[in-house]
Amino acid sequence: MGYAHVYAHEIMHRGRVPMEPADFVPDWADRPRKAKFHPDAETLPLPESPESPEQAAGAVRGFTLPLLSGMLRDSYGLTGRRLAVQANTDLAALPHYTHANWSRGTASGGGLYPVSVHWAAGPGGPLTPGLYHYAPHQHGLRRLLTGDVTGEVRSALGPGAGAAAAATQYLVLGVKYWQNAFKYNSFSFHAVSMDVGALVQTWRLWAARYGLRIDPVLWFDEERLARLLGVAAEEEGIFAVVPLTWDGASEPGGRTTPTDAAPADATPTDAAPTDAAPVARHRDVERSRRVLVFETLLRIHGATAGRAADRPAPDALDAAAAFPPRGGDPLPLPAPPAPPVTTARALRERRSSFGRFDASRPLAAGPFAAALADCAATAYGTEAERPGGPPLTSLYAFVNHVEGIAPGAYAYDPAAHTLRLRVPGPPGSFLQRNYFLSNYNLEQAGAVIVPTVRTTAVLDAVGDRGYRLVGATIGAVAQTFYTTAAAFGLGAGVALGFDNISYQEELGLTGTDEAPLLIMLLGHDRPRPADFRHEIA
Repeated sequence: MGYAHVYAHEIMHRGRVPMEPADFVPDWADRPRKAKFHPDAETLPLPESPESPEQAAGAVRGFTLPLLSGMLRDSYGLTGRRLAVQANTDLAALPHYTHANWSRGTASGGGLYPVSVHWAAGPGGPLTPGLYHYAPHQHGLRRLLTGDVTGEVRSALGPGAGAAAAATQYLVLGVKYWQNAFKYNSFSFHAVSMDVGALVQTWRLWAARYGLRIDPVLWFDEERLARLLGVAAEEEGIFAVVPLTWDGASEPGGRTTPTDAAPADATPTDAAPTDAAPVARHRDVERSRRVLVFETLLRIHGATAGRAADRPAPDALDAAAAFPPRGGDPLPLPAPPAPPVTTARALRERRSSFGRFDASRPLAAGPFAAALADCAATAYGTEAERPGGPPLTSLYAFVNHVEGIAPGAYAYDPAAHTLRLRVPGPPGSFLQRNYFLSNYNLEQAGAVIVPTVRTTAVLDAVGDRGYRLVGATIGAVAQTFYTTAAAFGLGAGVALGFDNISYQEELGLTGTDEAPLLIMLLGHDRPRPADFRHEIA
């Protein structure tokens, strides 16, 4: 049994046994930047993207620079400023520009956004081949190295990577731990694993509108990719590699014509060396004067570090599949209605409700059913999850105020699209009693949806790196939930500050390995909220 089992146990019990360091207090005055900073790197602005698939020029055969630009902006780019009257604890600081909260399409634990997006651009693309970092605040690409590094990425993927080995363009997702650990210390690894899954799911939802696929690879030589990015392996984890199908690209090593004009030739200072493994020439500059090291974080990073040789068989996760739903007689749900707005608009309008829920208007059963169905259909989609394989997640719903459904705790059956009663009666008292923060009144939400994963079974099936898979799977579910809620104009919130063990006990999961890892609140917000209109300011 590896260390990931120990970490998973501590995460589940942290509501009763605090994780070390228990007396930690964040130094907000010395917090890190909200994104990486490469002061000497050239920044290339990204173009406007088509507003809809119909506006894309011709049939979409793969990504283009405008499409990639749109996906990056709608996922991690800054799309507006948030300054609304709500119940979160940071509200007093937000009117000050230095503490401004900028909205993004993707959710993030604590709003910290620690995932770094790098583009290994190979031949056949619109840019001079090289390594680029996406700068969300400028919505541009910082060139860190010139020269084709995709061969290094393919070598890191190793044998058995399937179609990913044939790509000429890759997005590499890293997590700079200090961007989250300065606030959440040892707990941060759990949170950032979900952040990666949320980002990948945003890309999957966005790309699906154009008929494009997002299939992340999770097993690879992590140390090799960390060296390529120019980061210390213990300071930044490499969590996923996403191959992109590019419009007009050929096989690796083949000849092709760029789809867009390339920028000016690179200067000698960022050219790739020819006699050694490529390494980014520009490095991130840390803002914090003091960077702390947390032993638990170092241990779980080391335990879950990626190695291509450890890639599991395609059916390995079958042993960790979700259990069939159990409970009372099935209660049929209405067919999920079609969302009234596009994915792109839903991503632009996504936000957390933070205490604005209003129980005076019950939640309609249709959107509630849509949220359940969409979340149940969500998977992280790595090479370890075979197409058509069994799901890893189960869904439970605590119903407070949903039209036509009696209050109680239910198990969701996605195959039959029904609910099965597990605990009758209003759950509001239980929900609020087991929530640690003051930014939500859970009883005012129409329903609270709880995804579970058999965490220890996943770790037994694929090893300690499976912890990153578990977190990313839950993060992907959370992002689907947020996007569906926004598409129906509903309030939503996702929280980690609850007693996981109490939820196990309440749902009758004690003695199983089902782990409740997230609570997702859905309902109506109070009408006419006071908000800052950044677009007319």
